[in-house]
Amino acid sequence: MRTWHRPATLTAALCLTALLVGACGTAPATTPGLDVHADVVSAIQKDESIAALLPEETRRNGVLRVGSSIGGSPPGAFYAEDDGTAVGQDIDIADATARVLGVRVEREPAAFEAILPALGSGKYEVGTGNFGVTEERKKTIDFVTYINDGQGFAVRRDSELPPVTDVTQLCGRTVGTGAGTTFEATLNAQRHRCAESGRPEYQVQVFSEQSALYSALNQGKVDVLMSTINGLRYGVAQQPNLKFLNEFRRLDVGFAVRKGSALAPALQAAVNKLIQDGSYRRVLDKWGTASSAIPESRTSPPEIR
Repeated sequence: MRTWHRPATLTAALCLTALLVGACGTAPATTPGLDVHADVVSAIQKDESIAALLPEETRRNGVLRVGSSIGGSPPGAFYAEDDGTAVGQDIDIADATARVLGVRVEREPAAFEAILPALGSGKYEVGTGNFGVTEERKKTIDFVTYINDGQGFAVRRDSELPPVTDVTQLCGRTVGTGAGTTFEATLNAQRHRCAESGRPEYQVQVFSEQSALYSALNQGKVDVLMSTINGLRYGVAQQPNLKFLNEFRRLDVGFAVRKGSALAPALQAAVNKLIQDGSYRRVLDKWGTASSAIPESRTSPPEIR
């Protein structure tokens, strides 16, 4: 599978991430004992019957063009500190799926918020980036699910904010989150409820880089972070002055494809094959996300409410 090396412009961002847990160049980029390069993919064999489900052009070219949001934090998709290669749960699952289909991943790093629009234009065939399945997104995009993650909150360890079960608990605070995410959409859609209850609205600050997001929380520029459950659990484990507050809601996460894409049945069958033969569990065990396993892959299931 094709692996992309880290662009030079990401070095500063990676150093900032490292500074959150120690000196740049010496701090571990991942949980101690976790081998980000552990191979859980190469032994997976092509399944001819599943490969036959691919569109003829994809089968002929032997390539799956994937737009991938990589500049995030573990365990999703990130750049390994030691050699700059793209690693993470999303990378392994995409590569494992491609091996079942007998094709090569041609992966192009892209901004999270740019991937879904690019599927409609045909620039990418598949998008990865921990994309949660929502009814709004399903109007223009289909999803082939491969994990269950969702929305959660993290705060500084000295925060007195209780577990957030309703966004009105955030009234008067500043919330940091990722640009173009379901978190941003959730927060913006419900912000008016604060004013309706006679309280000051919470403010939403969006960031394109996870390193900047954590930096803002550490420096007190935001009061609370809203991001992926698995990402936050990992992030706070590396930073003793932060804590995971609570899960807010779960969401199915999947490969994103254009609406009606003929790739969906092949991707779904390939993920289900990985689930059935144990390869899927090995990937999740590697990244410590077994609690987010799904029993089967589905195409564009209803949004979890």
